[in-house]
Amino acid sequence: MKSKINLSLFFLVLLMTVHLSAQKQPNIILIMADDMGYSDIGCYGGEIKTPNLDGLANNGVRFTQFYNNSRCCPTRAALLTGLYPHQAGVGGMVGHGHGDLSKNAVTIAEALKINGYATYMTGKWHVADSSTKDDIHNWPIQRGFDKFFGTIKGAGSYFDPHTLTYNNDFVQLKPKDNFYYTDAISDSTVTFIDKHFKEKPNRPFFFYVAYTAPHWPLHALPKDIAKYQGVFDKGWDALRKERLQRMKRLGVISSNAQLSPRSPRAKAWEEVEDKDWELQRMMTYAAMIDNMDQGIGRIIEKLKGEGAFDNTLILFLSDNGGCAEQLEGVERWVNNREISITLDGKKVTPGNQSKHMAGPATSYMSYGPSWANLSNAPYRRFKKSGHEGGVVTPFIVHWPKGITMKNAINNDLSSIIDVMPTLVEISSASYPLEYNGNKIKPMEGVSLMPTVKGKRLDRDEWFMEHGRNKAYRKGDWKIAWSREKDGQEWELFNLKDDPTELNNLAALYPEKHKVMKDRWYDWAKEVKVIQK
Repeated sequence: MKSKINLSLFFLVLLMTVHLSAQKQPNIILIMADDMGYSDIGCYGGEIKTPNLDGLANNGVRFTQFYNNSRCCPTRAALLTGLYPHQAGVGGMVGHGHGDLSKNAVTIAEALKINGYATYMTGKWHVADSSTKDDIHNWPIQRGFDKFFGTIKGAGSYFDPHTLTYNNDFVQLKPKDNFYYTDAISDSTVTFIDKHFKEKPNRPFFFYVAYTAPHWPLHALPKDIAKYQGVFDKGWDALRKERLQRMKRLGVISSNAQLSPRSPRAKAWEEVEDKDWELQRMMTYAAMIDNMDQGIGRIIEKLKGEGAFDNTLILFLSDNGGCAEQLEGVERWVNNREISITLDGKKVTPGNQSKHMAGPATSYMSYGPSWANLSNAPYRRFKKSGHEGGVVTPFIVHWPKGITMKNAINNDLSSIIDVMPTLVEISSASYPLEYNGNKIKPMEGVSLMPTVKGKRLDRDEWFMEHGRNKAYRKGDWKIAWSREKDGQEWELFNLKDDPTELNNLAALYPEKHKVMKDRWYDWAKEVKVIQK
């Protein structure tokens, strides 16, 4: 009897082993929002309707202490390579001679492609110094993607975006196209997935979906704006308080967190004169995120229709915190055509002028520091800063076949450099030491897979620098230096006791302050922030 039981057990284990070995590598979809604050989407406490992202969060894992690099292109470079931005060649802003994706780094697409994955991208690239056909060596197709539809530049009109590209060729739009960029990103993603399953049904795919929403300019469809009539009428002061309470109930912030004071760059809501204009700006911003969520819903439905949803790892995050930029001198940053004339020949009025309403192609504005202060609630500061308002991002992980936890909250210290090693692990890929004849830097991050299996992440450090803004975290302790006029000193915080960085402890703990500063400078030399 005993030998029969052992024999049955042997065959059961053998069958399980064969089944596991026959399982396909998971598909991977990495989705990034642009200039979206930590608490904007519903599952992180916001008022904006995001049922599809909320569904992923409710059936997956939400991270509460996941860090980006505070601005678009440095974050994207680190995300794509698993390196710190300066190591990846993009410590500064590309397009100004200050950054270009390094040949000594491989992208996720390059690493997975050599391990059998089909690779696709839609949306914003923004890690190549050149945006003209004269030099395309760092465009998506040249950096590992089989197909690409999106923009090379970092910002632009949603109705007629500059550098709109299919593979390596610029796309010329016509008025009859009724083009809206967020919809185009979503629909192209669905089209690429559809073609993949028709042509390569047995190959796994990696898809990088890089939305520009809700980055300025505030362009949205009227039907989406209409949904938010009355939603923000209480104003940013009351809404920030309400968000904090929802966030505590959801568990995406510590129960002891206090609301940071209103930014000195923001007025009290009761002092605002043109409330209708201000409300239109926030309604438009919300509509942009809403439309993105609708598109994510279409992507999810396509995966389900192909029977691929359960074995597709979906990751979602934002590249930095809410953006306080006022667009003064915007003509220095963007293509002149976008701020002069629409695709159908109408005059564009650039800048935050209250005589014009946000939303249509004839406008070109941002939502400013007051609403950005709501987007980042309850944290301090904005995009570009190393303080929490600039660098902490929602991060959602969903993979039914690989993650059994549902509606889970993870508080481990983690960051964008951890995405590459995570994807290398779950895809069973090998990370190259050499690529195209170039020596490749080892990954700096660690795989997040232990965290989604209920274990703790074996690391407690995170570093950041961009545009002279600096930060370093070790365990519960963090230092940050801001280039803003009310900053320009190293502050020290204990985030366990003070999650929103309200109490500078530098004078109370001078030795801790010094040790952490010294560690940041050592790291800065290692990764070439500071040249030795």
